[in-house]
Amino acid sequence: MLGKGVVGGGGGTKAPKPSFVSYVRPEEIHTNEKEVTEKEVTLHLLPGEQLLCEASTVLKYVQEDSCQHGVYGRLVCTDFKIAFLGDDESALDNDETQFKNKVIGENDITLHCVDQIYGVFDEKKKTLFGQLKKYPEKLIIHCKDLRVFHFCLRYTKEEEVKRIVSGIIHHTQAPKLLKRLFLFSYATATQNNTAADPKNHTVMFDTLKDWCWELERTKGNMKYKAVSVNEGYKVCERLPAYFVVPTPLAEEDVQRFQGHGIPIWCWSCHNGSALLKMSALPKEQDDGILQIQKSFLDGIYKTIHRPPYEIVKTEDLSGNFLSLQEIQTAYSKFKQLFLIDNSTEFWDTDIKWFSLLESSSWLDIIRRCLKKAIEITECMEAQNMNILLLEENASDLCCLISSLVQVMMDPHCRTRIGFQSLVQKEWVMGGHCFLDRCNHLRQSDKEEVPVFQLFLDCVWQLVHQHPPAFEFTETYLTVLSDSLYIPIFSTFFFNSPHQKDTNVGRESQDTQSKPLNLLSVWDWSVQFEPKAQTLLRNPLYVEKPKLDKGQRKGVRSKHQRQLSLPLTQSKSSPKRGFFREETDHLIKNLLGKRISKLINSSDELQDNFREFYDSWHSKPTDYHGLLLPHIEGPEIRVWAQRYLRWIPEAQILGGGTVATMSKLLEMMEEVQSLQEKIDERHHSQEDPQAEPPCLLRNSARLSSLFPFALLQRHSSKPILPTSGWKALGDEEDLAKREDEFVDLGDV
Repeated sequence: MLGKGVVGGGGGTKAPKPSFVSYVRPEEIHTNEKEVTEKEVTLHLLPGEQLLCEASTVLKYVQEDSCQHGVYGRLVCTDFKIAFLGDDESALDNDETQFKNKVIGENDITLHCVDQIYGVFDEKKKTLFGQLKKYPEKLIIHCKDLRVFHFCLRYTKEEEVKRIVSGIIHHTQAPKLLKRLFLFSYATATQNNTAADPKNHTVMFDTLKDWCWELERTKGNMKYKAVSVNEGYKVCERLPAYFVVPTPLAEEDVQRFQGHGIPIWCWSCHNGSALLKMSALPKEQDDGILQIQKSFLDGIYKTIHRPPYEIVKTEDLSGNFLSLQEIQTAYSKFKQLFLIDNSTEFWDTDIKWFSLLESSSWLDIIRRCLKKAIEITECMEAQNMNILLLEENASDLCCLISSLVQVMMDPHCRTRIGFQSLVQKEWVMGGHCFLDRCNHLRQSDKEEVPVFQLFLDCVWQLVHQHPPAFEFTETYLTVLSDSLYIPIFSTFFFNSPHQKDTNVGRESQDTQSKPLNLLSVWDWSVQFEPKAQTLLRNPLYVEKPKLDKGQRKGVRSKHQRQLSLPLTQSKSSPKRGFFREETDHLIKNLLGKRISKLINSSDELQDNFREFYDSWHSKPTDYHGLLLPHIEGPEIRVWAQRYLRWIPEAQILGGGTVATMSKLLEMMEEVQSLQEKIDERHHSQEDPQAEPPCLLRNSARLSSLFPFALLQRHSSKPILPTSGWKALGDEEDLAKREDEFVDLGDV
């Protein structure tokens, strides 16, 4: 026999029937309409932020099975965020284990982070948009960072309900002008205070010197050159002011078709092979113009394909790989698995969760991206080929695949500074349309495609499988994904460098006006205190040891020894017929004509890939060398920290990666303490100053949701399929069994 239903204390509650159907309105639980009192909580505004509308006596609540818990407060909407100011705001303020963001509070939602808004009318949930004739009793907000907020408006004055609901709908859904974004209000208000973090050494790639430095670092300066032909964006507004092209390429060729049809350098391998990208030429119907374009491309191809010295393989990412529509559709299905309104919904979907996950195809898309990157890596590393990535504008999948290849092949890109510089080079300067792909202006839902989120998901697979190879943690990747929707950073709020420079005044002819100085997301001190930033750095990462002068001479580096896999001999010089066939393939794709199959998509390529892949995984991993992910079925996993962090039912009490990391850090601190004692005995120095305690150190028992949530109220249902949980006994027995399960898991 099941025990009685538990209903939270509060005035006016009725005992539920044995069927567990409660006739008490949820708002009456834990509250009393006549006794509602609100503490005045101060609204903290950023420089330039303005209050637009607000409503008092709003109940923010969390649904949990048979009872609901909530707190009263004010719901406000500014030109930057939606914020709830509740009575218990101070409860977590002094908790030193809390991972706080200095810009966005726990109950804050930036306007750009709002995904969908729902209203509840007579217990029915409906999507809200445009002008409303009737206003809801409850407001549900789904966020792009997968948080879900529930607000009850039953006790709020009718006029305030109209203002706050209309205001939130308008300011989160109405199309905007770029100059009306809060980014510019904030930049104007902090014009004299904004300063770059002196410790931030991220290469921004906004100067010719930056590109020359990257060429020198990768030893690509022997075959490629940095050019300034687009300085002032005279040639193309899509390209950055400075970029790198093959040395034989004339600057007149760059200008001929406004930067289209030009091989642009991304990265060079240690063996001299290079990764290039190219955008397609405009589609033309006139036969004369088509012939001119074909001759132009034929000449361009001959400058980069010079067998036997330079062999180029083309990879068409527009017609023979993923489509942006596939990515958008898959992610739309995938994210719904984590936008859970209440505990009951969580358990109802639990038994079919894996089938829903598979049907979304998101993990399969991640696998396909990683596989494509491995194929390209094999061509560059084992076959010493140059790779030319083709895409209509070379600003979506080109950014994704070229970045993944570099993360796998270049250990510098696995450091925090290197990774940030990679994002700057391939995504920001590479012209990825963040403004459109994130739909920051709310002008077209069709343009919204999470390409950058897909990249972070792919990188997380590598971080998860090879933690010691990365200087940064999964928490770093998670907060980076959150930063896409914080409009005080310019990094992810423009479609191109030209658009940014034009709108901040750098391209203005007015010498009197001072250009706006916009913040970069890479200055993490804006969002996090130094103590919190320790969670962004991987304590298990070991830097590559530097060889002394005696070791360097006549010794081949471990990095190169690991990379050089003698799986297949370098392909001999192709015959003239193959060369013509490959050239025609390139031209057909760049002219916008689709073909059914790539010239090089043969069984031989698949055999080479499998041999390369299996051989690498059969050897010990060099974390400062080539790094390949496992891509077999169960190896591609859900990024639990990002997608499950707001769902209490999905937490592991005292477990998860945080428990493992906590133990490792304790051991490292103990070793460090012993080392300091040894040094003290040798040098007889004073005691060194103790470092501030780690965020994990003083936490008695953390949840796997850490650091984004503390130990949360646990659901009374066990972690078992919902079809059989009722037969396990009453709730007290369930609680005991659950504690036993957790205790065993901690051992």
